[in-house]
Amino acid sequence: MSTIGSIKALSVALVVAAMVGCATVGKDFATHNVDQIQIGETTRSDIQEMFGEPWRTGIEDGKRTWTYGKYKWSAFGEAETTDLVVRFNQDGTVSSYVYNTTE
Repeated sequence: MSTIGSIKALSVALVVAAMVGCATVGKDFATHNVDQIQIGETTRSDIQEMFGEPWRTGIEDGKRTWTYGKYKWSAFGEAETTDLVVRFNQDGTVSSYVYNTTE
């Protein structure tokens, strides 16, 4: 195998190793707005305006739930996670929320 062929093979191997060793799920969202959420006052429209489209939606204990999150794992370093889970009352206002981050 030529030197150029060896360099190409090594480059491909390094790229594949880097891709296998890392994973990211979710999407970024504006975490600086979290302290503006008011239980019983902030609406779904307000949440969407502050944070954009949720990454995931669902129902928990009969309440609509929106999740914003970004989760990054690496075989070569520490995981970085940030998530916001917002639960809504029947009238569309926030009933509760949880914000967690490793930053």
